[in-house]
Amino acid sequence: MTVERTVTVVPEAGLHARPASAFVQAVNDHEAEVSAGRPDGDLVQAASMIAITSLGVGQGDDIKLVADGPDAEAVLDELERILTTPEGELDTDDG
Repeated sequence: MTVERTVTVVPEAGLHARPASAFVQAVNDHEAEVSAGRPDGDLVQAASMIAITSLGVGQGDDIKLVADGPDAEAVLDELERILTTPEGELDTDDG
């Protein structure tokens, strides 16, 4: 099942550093193929830190997420949580 969602980025630094790390970790923790990009641009593999940070997505920008696989809804829910949480409140617990 393929699921698409567009989310407005909340973290002040946009999608890099801690938010990007949490984003990529969430993708890798789920059984789904995930792509991300600007709504009017090309999509990149969301499991790649380099690809995600190269998007240059900043605070207030929209990002399109597309997921396919058994965990498609769950991974998009988690990515939306990461993208809509201010960086200082982001729980990046790796355990």
